[in-house]
Amino acid sequence: MQNKKLYGFGAIFDTPDEIVKAAKEVQKEGYKKYDVHSPYPIHGMPKVMNLPPSKLGYVALIFGLTGAITALLVTFWISAIDYPLIIGGKPFFSFPAYIPVIFEVTVLSASIATVVTMLFIIFKFPNNSHPLNDTEYMKKVSSDKYGIVIQCDDGMFDNLAVVKLFEKLNAREILPIYYDEKELNHNQKILEPKFLIFLLFVAAITSGLTYFTLNKLLYMPPFDWMMEQSKLNPQQTSKVFNDLYGMRTPVEGTVARGHMPFMFKNKPEDAGKFLVNPLSISKSVLELGQKKYDIYCSPCHGYYGEGDSRLRGQFPNPPSLHSEKLRTWSDGRIYYVITEGQNIMPSYSSQLTSDERWAIVHFIRVLQRSLNAKETDLQ
Repeated sequence: MQNKKLYGFGAIFDTPDEIVKAAKEVQKEGYKKYDVHSPYPIHGMPKVMNLPPSKLGYVALIFGLTGAITALLVTFWISAIDYPLIIGGKPFFSFPAYIPVIFEVTVLSASIATVVTMLFIIFKFPNNSHPLNDTEYMKKVSSDKYGIVIQCDDGMFDNLAVVKLFEKLNAREILPIYYDEKELNHNQKILEPKFLIFLLFVAAITSGLTYFTLNKLLYMPPFDWMMEQSKLNPQQTSKVFNDLYGMRTPVEGTVARGHMPFMFKNKPEDAGKFLVNPLSISKSVLELGQKKYDIYCSPCHGYYGEGDSRLRGQFPNPPSLHSEKLRTWSDGRIYYVITEGQNIMPSYSSQLTSDERWAIVHFIRVLQRSLNAKETDLQ
């Protein structure tokens, strides 16, 4: 023992109350480098020891923000600069759509950085030696005793003073703890050949198991139940029906539950004659109409309904909504076109509710009035 370097002195106590009292006294004496050990967490102990917040929080913050900013810049560059596409009339960079990606990259960056910092910087991995490992002190405090260790590199440390303090606290045992030779001779050995071989071995096993699972195991019974199902994929033939079609069209006149069919299908003139806009004009209705118009109508018709498509020639430009013909159409006639479509314009009945379509009709009237104002509108 004389040739070993002292790590500190450990004191063993029998009850939680004794270890809490001991921690208070050690803190009161001014010791800074000490630690408390118990078989289970003791409520209020961090406050008694006056422990500062963990520095791992700063690591998580820095790398989390780095991941968030990186994900934001990458998604913006791809969608708005490198490969811009108009999707549903939304802007090139639609921030809400990328929130899940940014969130996941933020969490992944912060968690990986925190674990790596803990393992390789704080715990000095791959070194796993510590003076307390495999000592009588640790065997006792990990079973049914409670202990406190004061390290000898504390500025106030004195062998006799520490022993007297523990005796004053009625410690059951006072044990000297010495450094392990491996701990003393340790330096960071991440590139040590044995450790690198271990990492290579883990990578090979992980890759092999992943390949086997994804390419072999999932195709074997009973794991192929998701693949081999009693169903027909789209466009697949069926021997059940005479026409061999797997995809069946609904019986004519079928009405889906909770859905009222459009009564003027293929009757545009009747729709224009009998349909009346049920929504009264208000600020909220016009705002709803503008919002839905900008999403579904403006890519082709333009923001002001002038037929100046925003699709840059990728789709035929429609006629202007300000023509004499369209301005004289009734609300029901415009509603019919939005519902059923016309020429190459598709139906929007599945994307828009009835109220949203009527709100768009109101907004189209606002656009038409703005470019064809009457003399009374200017007074």
